[in-house]
This record gives sequence, structure tokens and C-alpha cells, in this order.
Amino acid sequence: MNPPEELIAGSDLATPLDSNQATRWQSWRKWIGPILLGLLVTAANVGIYWLKIDYRIFGAYAYIGVFIVTLIANATTIVPVPYITIVACIAGQSDSLVLVALAGALGSALGESVAFFIGRSGRTIAEETRFYGWVKRQMQHPWRAFAVLFGLAAPINPAFDIAGLAAGALGVPYWLFFTAVFLARMIRFGLIARVGALWCST
Repeated sequence: MNPPEELIAGSDLATPLDSNQATRWQSWRKWIGPILLGLLVTAANVGIYWLKIDYRIFGAYAYIGVFIVTLIANATTIVPVPYITIVACIAGQSDSLVLVALAGALGSALGESVAFFIGRSGRTIAEETRFYGWVKRQMQHPWRAFAVLFGLAAPINPAFDIAGLAAGALGVPYWLFFTAVFLARMIRFGLIARVGALWCST
């Protein structure tokens, strides 16, 4: 006995629904990793703050610590380094906020150079999105490239890695890249140091 035509038609309708659900799940799945990483970094920063470490025992080596921590944190996104709280708390216990900002900016700019040289090597890692296409167009004009790199590097912005890759791939001079990132990170770490002086001083 053959099944009714209604059942056959109904079974055909299930396939598009399953396909839509799979597509929706794939679009959500690409955000799970960054969200979990963000939560982990946030938890690590809060934990470092509540530990109330006395960084003064390191003396002048604390500035070297700022340099190393920011270098590692910006050279890779695989290892979540809670550098914001560490830098802020060192600044709150140091004698020179300027030295903290300088060490943080230098380490951060050198760390971001990893993405630049990966792009310069010709390896394609960034996904061809609309944003990446826009960044590539800006990188073809020196002063526009400087402005975009500076603007993306100053705030805490994971999208900056895309700009670093594009800058390297499109032949932006390294001195321009480094100068833009260093000046932008001076602003970032200057603000972090100021906040640390207010909230992390003991």
C-alpha cells in the first residue's frame, strides 16, 4: 500500500528546515570561540585584580614585566594574557606612569608586528570579508593607512589583527606601521596607567 501523497510532500518540506537550522548553527558556532575567549580573559583580569599582588617587590624590573606581558599578549591571541589588569596594577604601584605607558606601548607594538610580518610573508589568513576589503583599500594610500592603523590600534579592538595582516600583505612600510601602532598604544596604555593610579594604588 502506497503512503498518502500528503506524507510524501510533508517529508520533502523537512529538508529545507534542517538546512536552515544547520546554517543558523554554523553562523552561531563561529562566535562561540571568541565569546568564550573574551569571558576567560575577563575572568583572568578580575582574578589578577583581586589577588592584590605587590609589584613593588620587583622594583625597576616591573617595567620590564610590562614590556614582556604586553609583547606576549599582542603577539598571539591563543594564550589569553590578562595584561590590562597587570599593567594597571603595576602603574598604581610605580613611580612613573610614563615609563609604564612607554613599556606597554613598545611591547604591544612589537607584538602586533607578528601579524604584519605574517602578512608580508604572503600567507593568507584573514577571511575575505567586506571589512577586510575596506582595510585593504585604505592600506594602498600611506596617510590613510596611518590613520586607519592608528584608529584601530588605540582602542581594545580584536579587528586590528586584520589591519596588521593587510598592512604587511600590501607592502605598507614597517616604520609607518610601527609608528602608528606605537603612538596609538601610548594613548591606550597612558589611559590604563592613569586608571591604575586611581584604582590599583595601595
